[in-house]
Amino acid sequence: MKRDTLYYVPLGGLEEIGRNCSFFEYNDEIVIIDMGIQFPEEETPGVDWIIPNTSYLEKKKKNIRALLITHGHYDHFGAVPYVLERLGNPPIYGTRLIREILQKRLNEMPNVPKMRFVEIKNRDKVKLSEHFIAEFFGVSHTVPDTTGVALHTPAGIMVHFADFRLDYDQEDTVQNLQEFERLSGLGIHTLFLDSTNADFEGHSVSEKLVEANLEKTFSEAKGRIILSTFASMITRMAEIVKIAEKLDRKVIINGRSMKDNLEIAKSLGYIKYKPGTLISVEEINKYKDDKILILSTGAQGQENAGLMRIANREHKHIHVKQGDTMIFSSSVIPGNERGVQTLKDNFTRQGAIVITNNDLDIHSSGHAPGDDLAMVAKICKPKFIIPIHGFYFKRAANIQNMKQIGIGKERIILMDNGQVAELGKNNNVIVTDKTVDAFYVMVDGLGIGDVQEIVLRDRRMLSQDGIFVIIAVVDAQTGQVKGSPDIISRGFIYLKESHELLSHTRHLVKRVVEESTHNMHPINYTHVRDNVRERLGSFLFQKTKRRPMVLPVIIEV
Repeated sequence: MKRDTLYYVPLGGLEEIGRNCSFFEYNDEIVIIDMGIQFPEEETPGVDWIIPNTSYLEKKKKNIRALLITHGHYDHFGAVPYVLERLGNPPIYGTRLIREILQKRLNEMPNVPKMRFVEIKNRDKVKLSEHFIAEFFGVSHTVPDTTGVALHTPAGIMVHFADFRLDYDQEDTVQNLQEFERLSGLGIHTLFLDSTNADFEGHSVSEKLVEANLEKTFSEAKGRIILSTFASMITRMAEIVKIAEKLDRKVIINGRSMKDNLEIAKSLGYIKYKPGTLISVEEINKYKDDKILILSTGAQGQENAGLMRIANREHKHIHVKQGDTMIFSSSVIPGNERGVQTLKDNFTRQGAIVITNNDLDIHSSGHAPGDDLAMVAKICKPKFIIPIHGFYFKRAANIQNMKQIGIGKERIILMDNGQVAELGKNNNVIVTDKTVDAFYVMVDGLGIGDVQEIVLRDRRMLSQDGIFVIIAVVDAQTGQVKGSPDIISRGFIYLKESHELLSHTRHLVKRVVEESTHNMHPINYTHVRDNVRERLGSFLFQKTKRRPMVLPVIIEV
């Protein structure tokens, strides 16, 4: 990197939903914005989380001056426990809600250093280093204390909105534009714009309308209500608990992360409810069905989440009843459609009435749609816009969004993860040919980054065609196979119904082993195993048109 030049590098969030992370670098100073996780995909079986690749930052950890966390959603802070030590434990800047949620996560992780947290509030102006000053401002989102940041740099002011939406009242009048108007007076060099809903027309649904529709739905429900949303949507959960109290329903929380977040939000004063409003799941049968509301995690169809366990009849205390009302008060993250559809099917089969956002406005996204993005850009008057937080198609939608307010295509900079942009003092942005590593880093159990592509390839193969293990005992003197080879098959064929194939397989294995060991002293067992694997794999494909993972085990006696 050149001296006296400001660089911007996204490490995640530009080719997926989640894993949001980027950094600015000027000489020997680095400021990171967010460090989020991404849900695993179908192509990453067995993985817990996907996190940003911090290999470039690790090499320069002495230069990291700050890690700014914009808000308390896992796709913006969830990777912190996994990378904190690797990055040299830099100071973390965020609101008190972020501090409490993050501390809870760190307490659950082994061998994580004590974080150095600097609490900030809206309108705080903090000198991070010689060349970076951060000015924080509040934006509307689905979690309290969401903050944008105006980063004062040698090249100008860079404004990062985090995730945001505009507030509307029930008469569709936009509210609280003063902060954007104030920012326009700063003279913004580049605006980093949330693009999750950039391809949608119109404007945000009023949260007041959502609240009214939820209350109407609750009051019309004859039996129990099961409502699922994100555990981090604290504002929505506060509304739901408030409505439940009004309608004299007891609230049961199903999901540890949701319980933790509610406790934190209550301790900080973001949620208030009367004693006795929340009851334990063990008390569910003490009240009539029309007095119960179950608030659950798992709206994205996650396999081990509370809602999936209810749908699959695996929950110890909660079982779906005829006439239950199941409400999905969240949008579906791309890639989770199949899991959510399975949930809806299972609840419907068991007699529940399923209500989604497609039926009624019971969810307001925390991300501004295209027309709102154009409105904000028109107010802020940036010289350049770098769309962030979304797939390329969604980010590119801002070209048309901004065209309607007179911002040309040349002022909208589309980047990909790992690309390096120079933000010039002379009001220019150049995406260079330099790149840094931004490929997936997988978290699997306690392992971080040790699941490589070859491991995922093996897992995909196992999930598609199964495994076929052949065990042969070989006489070390003669090279002859003793007895009949044993066969273990998982996910490939049902052994009890494949006698002919197994008989041919055993004969083939004996022949290949004995041909491979003929006149070989000492026996090269690696060579024998390779021959068995290759010949047997070809044979099984010829007979079944499937390619299981073939594992020959040769035992020398």
